[in-house]
Amino acid sequence: MVKVYTIASGKGGTGKTTVSVNLGTMLAQLGKETFLMDADIGMANVGLILGLQDAPVTLHEILAGKCNINDAIYEGPAGLKVIPSGISLQGFQQADPDKMRDVMNEIVKRCEFLLIDAPAGISKDGVVPLAIADEVILVVNPELSSIVDALKTKILTEVVGGHVLGSIINRVDQDKSDIITKKMEKVLGGKVLGVIPEDPNVRRASSAKVSIVIKFPTSPASKAIKRIASDLVGVAYKEEVVTEKKEGFIDRFSKALFKKKSDSN
Repeated sequence: MVKVYTIASGKGGTGKTTVSVNLGTMLAQLGKETFLMDADIGMANVGLILGLQDAPVTLHEILAGKCNINDAIYEGPAGLKVIPSGISLQGFQQADPDKMRDVMNEIVKRCEFLLIDAPAGISKDGVVPLAIADEVILVVNPELSSIVDALKTKILTEVVGGHVLGSIINRVDQDKSDIITKKMEKVLGGKVLGVIPEDPNVRRASSAKVSIVIKFPTSPASKAIKRIASDLVGVAYKEEVVTEKKEGFIDRFSKALFKKKSDSN
């Protein structure tokens, strides 16, 4: 059965798009046919993160009725299928967000998971993704403004007939994760699906235009995302254990010989 999740946040800057990209990548790594659609037609970032900013056909052209959906599907990391939005203002002006449901209905025929990266804030193009998904996942930072805006997004989702599955708390101090989880569940009145710790590798991977779950698979953030993806798929989470290779006799002998030559020079 196909599951459609809209990844949303009340305000910008929560790391929502980064979570969307990496969660989609991890679902694909777990063997699920996964599509990621950038529904932020005004301030698109999925393409920028994955190096698809120059894609010739995007969701803009599809929503404008100029192209077929097949022309806007690109291969992403681990087999993830990506439908980016364009970055031009002209494309944004011509795109009709009301056609997004038709696009979604076409995509779900060919996948197991569809993630929709929704725009932050409350606008027409932001409301549509909240209404058309099976469930909405909120990405929240552990700060008051983010929590308040997430609560507004939850209320808006329910008003338009949508359902919030739960929240992902992003950029959390690892020592405070349990306390923050309890507070977030109480304030938002829903389940916390996962906690992603503050991790410098996220920025490094983003700079390289590579998903962190690909570039730094054993980093704290990657492990947290894998745990969330495993829960969505319904499989047990298995943590990767990286063991250092023991240095053998040949390695030690080569080092000693190289050192001896260096010292003699």
